[in-house]
Amino acid sequence: MPANSTAPATSTTSRVTKARIAQALRRDTILAKPGQLQPKWRIIDAEGIPLGRLAAEVAIVLMGKHRPEYTPHVISGDKVIVTNARKVGLTGRKAQQRMKLRYTGYPGGQRAESYGQVRDRKPEKLISDAVRRMLPKNRLSRVMLKNLMVYGDATHEHAAHNPETLTVS
Repeated sequence: MPANSTAPATSTTSRVTKARIAQALRRDTILAKPGQLQPKWRIIDAEGIPLGRLAAEVAIVLMGKHRPEYTPHVISGDKVIVTNARKVGLTGRKAQQRMKLRYTGYPGGQRAESYGQVRDRKPEKLISDAVRRMLPKNRLSRVMLKNLMVYGDATHEHAAHNPETLTVS
């Protein structure tokens, strides 16, 4: 071969093979271990947001399903602060018609009050119960629920954590 002709490059660094492409495009499944993921702090303003929508979004964040590192058997969710719980929306006539039942433990001790009364008296209970029912029914749900902080008005004591705002669509 003449010296001035161009020969194809045969070095292994410039050759593109199917194996190298597959290795570059490979995605590994992340399986988080307990304590490996650091939770972020999220804040959400509940004013005017329907209760079910709010609870569904908060439950997803508490479980960690919004993260690519989601692992079902590990606490991989974030800590959530809900403010303005007194102003949460109840669509239709749910404030008057839907009842929250509880039982005192004595005969004839079933008590019922409407969601509107619960929202006025103890709005934290209304939101935490709605979120609790949307979490998985296992031991981790009790730990996940401890990462939820609900406040009836706009003030909270977690400003030092610099929480990111969470929007509900």
